[in-house]
Amino acid sequence: MSEFNGKNGIGQTDAVELKNMRIKQNDEYDLARLGKKSVLKRKFGFMSILGFSCTVLITWEAFFIVFTPGFTNGGLAGVIYGFLFVWLGTLAVFVRLAEATSMAPTSGGQYHWVAMLSPPTYQKFLSYITGKLIHFQGLIILTDTSYEPKPWQCVMLYWAVILVGVIINTVISSWLPKFEGLILILHILGFFAVIFPLVILGPHASPSEVFGTFINGGNWPTNGLSFFIGLLGNVYAFFAANCAIHMAEEIQNASMVVPRAIVISIVLNGFMGFGIALALLIYMGDIDATLNTDTGSLVIEIFYQAVESTTGAALMIAIVITLALCATVGIIATASRQVWAFSRDRAVPGWEYLRRVESKSAVSIYAVTLTTIVSCLLALIILGSATAFNDIVSLSVVGLFNSYLMTTCPLFWRRFRGNIKRHPSLASSLTNVPGAELTWGPWRVPGIFGLITNGFAIIYLIIIFFFVMWPPTSSPTAATMNYSSLMFGSTMLIIVLHYFLHARKGYTGPVIEVGY
Repeated sequence: MSEFNGKNGIGQTDAVELKNMRIKQNDEYDLARLGKKSVLKRKFGFMSILGFSCTVLITWEAFFIVFTPGFTNGGLAGVIYGFLFVWLGTLAVFVRLAEATSMAPTSGGQYHWVAMLSPPTYQKFLSYITGKLIHFQGLIILTDTSYEPKPWQCVMLYWAVILVGVIINTVISSWLPKFEGLILILHILGFFAVIFPLVILGPHASPSEVFGTFINGGNWPTNGLSFFIGLLGNVYAFFAANCAIHMAEEIQNASMVVPRAIVISIVLNGFMGFGIALALLIYMGDIDATLNTDTGSLVIEIFYQAVESTTGAALMIAIVITLALCATVGIIATASRQVWAFSRDRAVPGWEYLRRVESKSAVSIYAVTLTTIVSCLLALIILGSATAFNDIVSLSVVGLFNSYLMTTCPLFWRRFRGNIKRHPSLASSLTNVPGAELTWGPWRVPGIFGLITNGFAIIYLIIIFFFVMWPPTSSPTAATMNYSSLMFGSTMLIIVLHYFLHARKGYTGPVIEVGY
């Protein structure tokens, strides 16, 4: 029986049910205005999708794994200043993507936004290119890890981790929000479990040493050039911040919740990551001993110098690796939703099957299966060449940042020209799809502040897109050369040729499934 509220005559339970009903209606309304049917179960609320976003982003855990490029090209000071620059740039980029999500909360994400924001002549082509890039990125990132045992052991580890992620995403898919909530708690507790031993037991460096020591390990002409090349490690620490976007059609009140969750997760992970960066660099001990460690890992050596215990260092590493591997569950969910959304718009071979959703779980089993098979096959590359494998992984960074550029640039153009309205002209018409009017969602940064941050986001993306293709040293060997420019160029050539020879005949952009 409802608890009666004498003030307004409505039971508290009834009020909650009424609120949930309005949220459901608003979510269906938002999709209908995009010409889409609501077929996925909205299992995620704000806290569960915040957990999802934070634990896929895993900034502080990733920093331990990927800070080496910044330390080699930049040193102590380069890592600190580089982290702050990347954090601010990432926040600016995702404030823009959060606005786009609020305008069109669809699992398609970037390719839908490019279609709705681009000039009419290029909408279909640019949308297809963007969709393919994020499609490849989602599949490739599943095989990204820094664990380096024998090649066959790497492959077996990848497969085992992916298997666990597949089970959670299919057999017990209803548990996914609870699982992400649990990992969020472990994400926060693990942070304190690692940072306390570093701060309490580790040897202290002076502030002048930390904030004034630059290292040009790549022998570049200037420290400034070395600094920008070393940004790649910090970029990886904020990688996959877009994952919550592609879960939009499974989130309650998505046009408000997704933007808030994205921005808060970047702010929260940024503070935790910066805290770890300071602790790691201030309490890292002897720099020369760290650089010349016999363990082959700078992080393991730093942990060992801090706690002076093999067992303690191993436990700290275990926490980092375990939480990093748990991110695979969310990445599988994201990648499969990308495949499903692109298939729904008939842009993937076999789309007739890949767009199907299993009625009981409301999950596309075909999309999850394809994601799993391709990821497992990509892992086999490491058996032949670790260099080729790393080059393919680097393609995910270049492709993803290109998709961000293709979204933020037309958004800046539309914003500058005043083409985006506050409210739709007609209450019952399509909006934010190709050929229809553009309207802001309920979450946005208004006025000149929105224009400035949009411009800064574009500048940041161009800088990262340019320097991510550079090798780590000025005299690279065949094994240390960065082939991401070659990989990206080859991939773009294949995508463009496929579009003009085949896809343009069948792909028309985001499909309108329902009239409005």
